[in-house]
Amino acid sequence: MNIRKGDQVQVVSGNDKGKRGKVLSVSREKNRAIVEGIRLMKRHTRPTQRDPQGGIVEREAPIHVSNLMVICPKTDKPTRIGKKKIENGKYVRTSVRSGEMIDSK
Repeated sequence: MNIRKGDQVQVVSGNDKGKRGKVLSVSREKNRAIVEGIRLMKRHTRPTQRDPQGGIVEREAPIHVSNLMVICPKTDKPTRIGKKKIENGKYVRTSVRSGEMIDSK
């Protein structure tokens, strides 16, 4: 999977098409990610000791990773992800658009 926690991504299809956000978590088994501010759902909560008021809370729902593209750090546009081998033998993620290395922070 090319998308990791902390990546800046853009939604390429669906109701939130064109929106950008930071990946909060990734579920590899289900091929889904939770992105900050994307696919907000209303959740009805009961009053508890932690939240005595209760009420309706908006929170992010998972979105399929095929609907997301990582943002290239150099061009600030969506890009595909490639892999490049560096001197010490490790592989790093790179932007296919610019060849720039992608950090997930």
